[in-house]
Amino acid sequence: MRHRVHGRKLNRSTTNRQSLQRNMARSLFLSFGAKEHIITTREKAKFVQPFVEKLITLAKEKTLHNYRRGMQILRDKTLVKKLFEEIGPRYQNRAGGYTRVIRIQRRRLGDRASQVLFGFVRDVEAAPAAVVEDKV
Repeated sequence: MRHRVHGRKLNRSTTNRQSLQRNMARSLFLSFGAKEHIITTREKAKFVQPFVEKLITLAKEKTLHNYRRGMQILRDKTLVKKLFEEIGPRYQNRAGGYTRVIRIQRRRLGDRASQVLFGFVRDVEAAPAAVVEDKV
């Protein structure tokens, strides 16, 4: 039974899992503006998704404290700058759910693991609603 067992281990040590989170978040943030997704396994995407969502939420409010927290987590000045100047403002009016995981048909060559597209949600700017006039 898995009572009170939290999180995924992915058969890795703690430092290796943290590096995996940072590196996948880095790859995803670097793809922002171009293709806006990365291809990875389903398990890794589900593992990294909460980490990335929290970083984007952190970047929505550009304060010195949040900026330093981003630097402490990602350890890359140019990437944190991109996160706070491009990615955070894009999702300013969104309450959450900045990323999505979409399954793709093909499997990984080595071990036939199922692969997914892990990428940003593109906000389609809704067309202005038609104004209905009352003819009373």
